[in-house]
Amino acid sequence: MIPRYTAKEMAAIWSPESKFRIWYEIEAHAADAQAKLGVIPEAAAKTVWDKAGKSQFNVDRIDEIERETKHDVIAFLTHLAEIVGPEARFVHQGMTSSDVLDTCFNVQLVRAADLLLQDLNALLAALKERAIEHKDTLTIGRSHGIHAEPTTFGLKLAQAYAEFDRCRERLQFARADVATCAISGAVGTFANIDPAVEEHVADAMGLIAEPVSTQVIPRDRHAMYFSVLGVIASSVERLATEIRHLQRTEVLEVEEYFAPGQKGSSAMPHKRNPVLTENLTGLARLVRSAVTPALENVALWHERDISHSSVERGIGPDATVHLDFALRRLTGVISKLLVYPENMRKNLDRLGGLVHSQRVLLALTQAGVSREDAYTFVQRNAMPVWRGEGNFLELLKADADVTAALPPADIDALFDLGYHTKHVDMIFKRVFGS
Repeated sequence: MIPRYTAKEMAAIWSPESKFRIWYEIEAHAADAQAKLGVIPEAAAKTVWDKAGKSQFNVDRIDEIERETKHDVIAFLTHLAEIVGPEARFVHQGMTSSDVLDTCFNVQLVRAADLLLQDLNALLAALKERAIEHKDTLTIGRSHGIHAEPTTFGLKLAQAYAEFDRCRERLQFARADVATCAISGAVGTFANIDPAVEEHVADAMGLIAEPVSTQVIPRDRHAMYFSVLGVIASSVERLATEIRHLQRTEVLEVEEYFAPGQKGSSAMPHKRNPVLTENLTGLARLVRSAVTPALENVALWHERDISHSSVERGIGPDATVHLDFALRRLTGVISKLLVYPENMRKNLDRLGGLVHSQRVLLALTQAGVSREDAYTFVQRNAMPVWRGEGNFLELLKADADVTAALPPADIDALFDLGYHTKHVDMIFKRVFGS
């Protein structure tokens, strides 16, 4: 985790203190269940809670023990025994390390997903507000980076809203899918621990019991989780890239907020660079870098190996921390985005009416001209305008083939910008409801 891109709430989930607290809760809840089954004394389970329930686990001490044992869970259990005393011998009865590690990792992923869902809700609220604000703000739509036909800036934001709404649904599914618990012992057979212990721990930790854990929770769940994070990151990059293009000097239809006292360049005092959205593009790459390792973690040897462990120690915190920061940053960009309708209209008019070419083409076909001939008539008048030689409407009216099919008044009517926005309300209703 890089402090520059880390929010404290998400970082706290992945801190050693948080991890060891979750490990402890798993062990303590398991002890409760074992006591109810009569496997260990009830007094022992109570002692685990009484002596360690409010303790701050000493991370340095656990690290010191691990340097000798070369085993993180044993190091933690040894430190727990130092706190609890003789009754600690009843902790971890019939359990294996993966029961603790995998269940803890899933708890952390669920908590991270909850924060990311909050981030998505905030982003969606900002997108909706700005989309409604600019529902009727005319701008040029582009395909291949080239002027195509008119749209509205509100529709651009509505598209982003719909995309991130889908991201929210995917993350909700991934959260539920990864929210499983395994307390099944060596190779997952429950030979030395009752399945009721797993059910109890799962319920206490807000999870469900993994149907078949084979000693590890199957990593297809985690592959899905990190894949969803990668998709969300790609959606972040898509919107960030759109803003970066629209902020280019030659376009300047929108611009990241530039605060008083902000500096854009160490060399050129005039610069106002899209640094936030460029940063978002980079963060998206970092989040997506977790996807392939997560997919490769699915194929473990037999009932378990630990080839996934080192991977998850990295991608768990890094992917969630970076995406959390990116979503927060994108929300701020959208909320404060400077929008320039005058520049949008100026760019819309730059090609001298060529944005109406399809409508003229269709009108000619409706008037009886073949599509091939109609395309030829329209294109031969469009190309001079493309080169800066004349006005499209005037050239069409001077073309005998065009006017033979369409009276001048009909041609004028084809240049109405409102024609292109007549279904905006319908699209907004699809996206935002009534």
